[in-house]
Amino acid sequence: AITVSGCDALIRAAKTNNAKFFIGHNMRYMRVINEMKRIIGSGMIGEVKTAWCRHFINYGGDAYFKDWHSEQRYSTGLLLQKGAHDIDVLHYLCGGYTTRVTAMGSLSVYDRCERRASGELFDVHTGWKLTNWPPLEQKGFSPIIDVEDQSMMLMHLDNGVQACYLQNHFTPDNCRNYTIIGTNGRIENVGDYPECSIRVWTQRVKGYGLSPTVHADFQIDMVETGSHGGADVRIVDDFIKYLRTDSQPGVPWIAARNSVVTGIMATESLRNGSIPKDIPPPTN
Repeated sequence: AITVSGCDALIRAAKTNNAKFFIGHNMRYMRVINEMKRIIGSGMIGEVKTAWCRHFINYGGDAYFKDWHSEQRYSTGLLLQKGAHDIDVLHYLCGGYTTRVTAMGSLSVYDRCERRASGELFDVHTGWKLTNWPPLEQKGFSPIIDVEDQSMMLMHLDNGVQACYLQNHFTPDNCRNYTIIGTNGRIENVGDYPECSIRVWTQRVKGYGLSPTVHADFQIDMVETGSHGGADVRIVDDFIKYLRTDSQPGVPWIAARNSVVTGIMATESLRNGSIPKDIPPPTN
């Protein structure tokens, strides 16, 4: 399991040995995320006050409940293993870091599915299929499952922004949806890749109101080489540049550390009656 002290020890070791330290938060390199950051930075929606992310993971049963991810002793939990990327994006878009968190969640579906025998391995190459549906009829799950398949967390950021993150692993569709609300408007993405759009509202409307006179719709062409909408190619390029030059990486170590530690503390809250947990500062 990943611990706060372990994270800080890794950073401390890199500093002590004057080693270059690069974090693999590839969502910072997604075009849709950086376009949202640009729009927010332009002041179009005013001062950011509220944010949330809804994460629908239709492949969750295949990806996280048939291998080592299903056990707390290896993964801590999916608010960390899966959610750390989204926590980082919320921090990035909102311009702050979480100082306090509370969370709740449960193992609601996959503990009721047929397990494979102990010692029998899961074939990841044949195990991810859209036809693996509905969830309760699926087979071949890990012998041990003790991580949550649905969870949610509330975050208070150091700049006063309040945010939430919701994660579900037995939904039929697959999408991340970020919503950021400011003093002058609201922005949200519809999808993240390979095709998506960003919608911005800067006037009051009736209902959801998609009239072009009251919102801007930025289409993002995500058809490019590389996985994760081309983000993986860009993060590798940035890594190589970082090794060869004195340039700073796209994800500061403090940003990665704070998203991981927020996921850890949220998991502790979830498993201890949803009591609020403060995010400890780095010890290095």
